[in-house]
Amino acid sequence: MQDFPHHYQVSAAAEADGNIAIDSGNMPQLVSAPPAEFGGPGDQWSPEHLLVASVADCFILTFRAIARASKLEWNTLEANADGVLDRVERITKFTAININATLTVPAGTDEAKALRLLQKAEDACLITNSMSAETHLEAAIIAAP
Repeated sequence: MQDFPHHYQVSAAAEADGNIAIDSGNMPQLVSAPPAEFGGPGDQWSPEHLLVASVADCFILTFRAIARASKLEWNTLEANADGVLDRVERITKFTAININATLTVPAGTDEAKALRLLQKAEDACLITNSMSAETHLEAAIIAAP
């Protein structure tokens, strides 16, 4: 890992109408548009969807690192995130992110330990730690046959 601080450069470009092109170095270009809730087409990634996706992605990557350090074997982790956008004191902002996680582990795994590590991942996710929205985790552990 590199020393802190880390810097992440992204550029966005658009014409008066149409989608926004998002670029960052050698990564594939993303295309975004307003979500349907704001009059957009509803068939492109939006800033709102990208923010909620970054929470789910960060949760899984954080869990992966914590599980590796804790020597927990696991098969799959699915994280469904639901971001709640609301108006608070005339400001539109995300007020909550609810994560519903399903972790599949090998039979015989200490499920209490797995649940603790999922909760630790929620607490340690750098994306949610950078936001004012509250994060709530609901987790299920499934032992693989």
